[in-house]
Amino acid sequence: MTKGEIERFIDGTITHYGLSSTSEQGYTYYGCDSQRGLGNYNREPYLRLRNDFNLSEQKDSHYYLMLYVLVIYAFNNQIRFNSKGCFNLPVGKRDFNHKMRQKLFLFIDQLQKIDCTLSCFDFREIKTNNLQENDFVYADPPYLITCASYNEQGKWSENMEIALYNYMDELHTNNIRFAVSNVLKSKGKENTILRDWINANPQYRCHHLNKKYNNSNYHIINRDAPTDEVLVVNY
Repeated sequence: MTKGEIERFIDGTITHYGLSSTSEQGYTYYGCDSQRGLGNYNREPYLRLRNDFNLSEQKDSHYYLMLYVLVIYAFNNQIRFNSKGCFNLPVGKRDFNHKMRQKLFLFIDQLQKIDCTLSCFDFREIKTNNLQENDFVYADPPYLITCASYNEQGKWSENMEIALYNYMDELHTNNIRFAVSNVLKSKGKENTILRDWINANPQYRCHHLNKKYNNSNYHIINRDAPTDEVLVVNY
């Protein structure tokens, strides 16, 4: 699909279900403000969209664009499916605002400029000896010291965290570039496994992103507590 077709489908889906569009109307039009968010307004149209998506049988490009719209309007822009394969996150505070729109189309523009193939796998499924030096591996594991839908019920453990870093070391030995996103500190907790790995590998570069999630939907007692989110690279 072209960028224009993607934009028309997204905007058409928003209009069809009656979801908010603050990039055009602002918050006051919907009786909302930036602090409280758009959840009260979007709840019912979001649930209709979610139900139609879960009833979809054909996994075509429109299916995945519907999923994208769901994620944009979902709680904290997360993805979660239940045991029956149904998307089950509640509505969130935000919509397809100007910033989100700009990010999407900048990403599409960049993809069209480069010759690449994108693949998504569990790191344990990719053998390092099957990769070539012009390959790039980006790992965004569940954050060990935070609580979210992607690491509930033991889906990510300390052993898996260690195995991931061993895998990154193997990539480096084979001259494969990598980047790893993670959280070093959050809410008074520290990922000591990540800290020790970074300290043991001065050949890697650790970029501190200095994130504060002051506008998150999570109920945080001290919203000013810094979250030390990092990107570790070997190039």
